[in-house]
Amino acid sequence: MDESHIPIDINIGKLQDWLVSRRHVNKEWQKNIIAVREKINNAIQDMPVHQDIAALLSGSYINYFHCLKIIEILKETEADTKNLFGRYGSQRMKDWQDVVKCYEKENLYLGEAAQMLVRNINYEIPSLKKQIAKEEQLQVEYEKKNTDYLKNEASMKSEFLGQCRQLGIQGDHIKRELVERLKELPGIYEDIGNSLKLIQPGIDLYSAFTKYVLRDKAPEVLPLLQFVVHHGNVTVYEWSYGEPPLSVEPDPVHIELDDEDKGSGDKIDFGDSNEIDFGAVDAPADIDFGDGDAAQIDWGNIDSGPAIELDLSAEIASVPLEESGIVVEAAGVAGGAARGRDALTLLDNPLTRSQIIDQLVELESFLKMRLYETSTGAEQGFSLAQELPTESADALAGMLAGAQASAARLAATAHLHNVKHSPRYVDMLTEQLQQKLAVCAKLAGLAARATLQARAAAARAHDARPELAALTERTRRLQAEIESDISKKYKGRPVNIIGGVKFL
Repeated sequence: MDESHIPIDINIGKLQDWLVSRRHVNKEWQKNIIAVREKINNAIQDMPVHQDIAALLSGSYINYFHCLKIIEILKETEADTKNLFGRYGSQRMKDWQDVVKCYEKENLYLGEAAQMLVRNINYEIPSLKKQIAKEEQLQVEYEKKNTDYLKNEASMKSEFLGQCRQLGIQGDHIKRELVERLKELPGIYEDIGNSLKLIQPGIDLYSAFTKYVLRDKAPEVLPLLQFVVHHGNVTVYEWSYGEPPLSVEPDPVHIELDDEDKGSGDKIDFGDSNEIDFGAVDAPADIDFGDGDAAQIDWGNIDSGPAIELDLSAEIASVPLEESGIVVEAAGVAGGAARGRDALTLLDNPLTRSQIIDQLVELESFLKMRLYETSTGAEQGFSLAQELPTESADALAGMLAGAQASAARLAATAHLHNVKHSPRYVDMLTEQLQQKLAVCAKLAGLAARATLQARAAAARAHDARPELAALTERTRRLQAEIESDISKKYKGRPVNIIGGVKFL
């Protein structure tokens, strides 16, 4: 086989050592290249306006092969400076020819080109690839974060809307809407009080069972619950004193509205919105009890005669109390007026409400026990056929369902009940809902920021791809030029740099 066709394979990692060992490049070539780089920097300062030259000088490290191309271009741009001997009088041409001559001395260009090729393949190109991969990974992570943030925001928003639905409000103005819901509370309590009549059969069964078991010692079962069943949701006053009050004077409810309403001084107004007019504050008028031109109260001819004393004791004694219409109340009842807690209904007063709930639970427990005993037939000690009303399992199940439904309806009003009787609870509930909204807003902001970060990472990766492509192309050309130059030194034998840009 002809030796000229035997390829020369050089590993990229040993390229520089191979050039030094074959004496193509001096071992100290890096010290001499400094002067060449200075000449290149000086020559670049004075360059003609040419598109190809601009392309060579932009974005790349000038090497020997670039200098050769620049000289070819200057042969066109500096053609008018050529003399009869074929030499150019242009200083630009002389500068670049000097650069090439210095490069070719001891093959400095070959050592520099090999170093550039190794650096591009081992460091520059892998670094750009890692940067692009990193930006793409960041883009994926930010997109995942955006999805997670939006998912958590939707979940928190769903919790907020669910709690608002439970409270019966929209959630736009939490306190104001809660206050509006309080107007529905009396009607809700009235409906619950009327629905409690359905549990009367269960109460009768419980009462009969208690009397059968305890005989003469049996107490009245579920007294407050029975009272509500018979009389409805009346006031605590009527429950305490056995008769309805002549007037009801409940304590006003004051709840501070949201901050946007504080400026106008709006509060819950359960009465007339008119304020007492005390007249002009800046110019108070003195009260005149004497004679004056101003109109005065006419008291009649009080001063015109002697004072008359009226004795109504005889007339009052002769008229029965029933005919007089006067109701004599017990001491301490304040004349039949229900005030404060006594003015609240039984389902509205926290104390009696709690007792009613406890008694409903007690009734429910009894009915569960009787339903179990009836269904299984395990208990035969108490004969229902003799002294107790006989109830089937279906009837007991119906009684139990009625008691559970009443307890559930009453428990559903817990939020509104606490809102009415505890301003602190209102603040806590409002703060809890507002915190959910704040979390939603924060998650939405984080999702938007993650979107921007994903776009930024994608943009950085997009900008780096052309740079990587350009660097790869320059490295490929440099490798081909080095292989071609080495091939000339070995009479045209093919040269392959193994592990070069072809293997990236």
